[in-house]
Formats: sequence, structure tokens, C-alpha cells
Amino acid sequence: MSAAEPPARKPPPQIPTDMNAFNRKLIEEFRANRGQLSGQMAGRTLMLLTTTGAKSGKERTAVLGFGKDGDRYVVIASANGARSHPAWYHNLQARPTATVEVGPEKIKVRARTARPEERDGLKHLVPYIEQQQTLTKREIPIVVLERAAG
Repeated sequence: MSAAEPPARKPPPQIPTDMNAFNRKLIEEFRANRGQLSGQMAGRTLMLLTTTGAKSGKERTAVLGFGKDGDRYVVIASANGARSHPAWYHNLQARPTATVEVGPEKIKVRARTARPEERDGLKHLVPYIEQQQTLTKREIPIVVLERAAG
């Protein structure tokens, strides 16, 4: 591999049959090891996004891949190509303030859906959006998470 070639991306991990149990274990490991993961998830660039339930008012944590643009984080609301948006996206639409954990850092953020004119400029930060978009007819939202003031 020449110096100009980017490192090869890891193949995506197998999607577990019990995603909730898998995510609970992942969240526990992430927090216990300050963002470092092992096994098939070792070396992956992941964050924990904690939102407040739109209906329940309870905190909910999701594991997400992300891209970074300066101080902003960029994620996609794909739910692995599901027909409808993930619950965390609905939560952010109702209550856009959330918490992001990246490595050992915990940050308060304000979320917004990328405007149509921003989408093309942000897609390179989450290159897997193209593959995810082939799995669903709905347009997968790109979400921008900006550091909350104060």
C-alpha cells in the first residue's frame, strides 16, 4: 500500500439477532474502558448518544458510528436501513439536547437535521450512508451534533 492510499476499512460486523442485548453489552464495555472496545468492534469509531425519550422522558442511549467536522459530529439515522427512522432520531426531533460520549469525553450537544443543501457536503464524513440508503426507500437523515453553549 502506498502512502497515498487510505487504510482499508474493516468489514462491517455481523448484525446480532438480539440487537438490544448486543448494544447493552457494548455500552457497558465502552463506558468501562473509556471508549475502547474489543472483539469484532475493536478499532471502530463509535459514539454513545444519550437522548431523552420523546414520550417517556427517560434517558436512552444508542451506539452510533460517526464522522467529525471540526467540533461537530455527524451521524446518520439509518437504523440499518429500517423502514422508519430510529427512536433516537424521533427523540432528538422532540428534544434536540443530548449527550455524546466519544472515547473518555462526554459532551452536551444540540442536534439538528442537515439541511438539503448541506447533505452532499456532509456525506463524505459518513461514507456508509450510500450503502445504508440502498436498504430503504426513505431518505436517511444526516444529523449534525453541535456542542451546546454553556
